[in-house]
Amino acid sequence: MSRRKSREMALQTLFQLDYNTADKSEALEAVLSENDNLSKNTREYTEYLVAGTQEKIAEIDAIIMEISDEWKIDRMAGIDRNIARIAIYEMNYGTEKLSPNVVINEAVELAKIFGTEESSRFVNGILGALVKKNIK
Repeated sequence: MSRRKSREMALQTLFQLDYNTADKSEALEAVLSENDNLSKNTREYTEYLVAGTQEKIAEIDAIIMEISDEWKIDRMAGIDRNIARIAIYEMNYGTEKLSPNVVINEAVELAKIFGTEESSRFVNGILGALVKKNIK
């Protein structure tokens, strides 16, 4: 199973949901259908990340706003916002305990691939502050 691939597809799905009126199932299926030869585990982890992040989105956004000194969530770049959401879901609400360093590293790598020049620093700053303050 490729967790990175799952995170990429979850990011693409959540980004679509931020900007389109499609429902979760449609957005998820659109992203999954673009990727050939996905393992069952990769597909399931993608679905898990999307469903879990959406379920906890209000709590996750409150955490992001607290860490970012009340910066409005809708003013953040959509890619950065959704990368942080996925990482916070995995660290705070995920069923599997993952090392914060692993989650942060994966989030920063996603930001380098999909975001702007500043995205990786922004995501690293948000997630680093979360770990430092131990906010749940």
